[in-house]
Amino acid sequence: MTDNITSAGGGSRPATGVSALKGRTGAGAPAETRGKTTIADGVVAKIAGMATREVPGIHSMGAGMARAFGAMRERVPGGGGGVTRGVKVEVGERQAAVDLDVVVEYGVSIVDVAGAVRTNVISALERMTGLEVVEVNIAVDDVHLPDEEEEAERDEGRVR
Repeated sequence: MTDNITSAGGGSRPATGVSALKGRTGAGAPAETRGKTTIADGVVAKIAGMATREVPGIHSMGAGMARAFGAMRERVPGGGGGVTRGVKVEVGERQAAVDLDVVVEYGVSIVDVAGAVRTNVISALERMTGLEVVEVNIAVDDVHLPDEEEEAERDEGRVR
């Protein structure tokens, strides 16, 4: 494909978290390459978050307090699901880097889950955005134990 990724402001970095895919222009250029496509950093973060959650063995995303605030936000009507919780992205002209904070299920191979997450995130981002993903850094912040969920459910039902 002949698309080039350039920043929205024409410089070396995207303006305010936006990348632009710019194709060839002119009457001789194919229709699909005429013009510019802009991709916001938030879009890249959402794709990475969704691709991470698709991998078996991932319980949740976000480190400590981010998970706690996210859990409260999900209970508030209109608070959103927090797809980008635990996801940080850095998007350049042609490349992207992703940092993920995850919680894995007890008993899974962390090495295998991390490899599957990297594969899924890179595949989804490169396919959907055309950006080259140079790295996916994964921080495993916790291991979810099966009995933790039962304790949380019992605590929620208590009258105070």
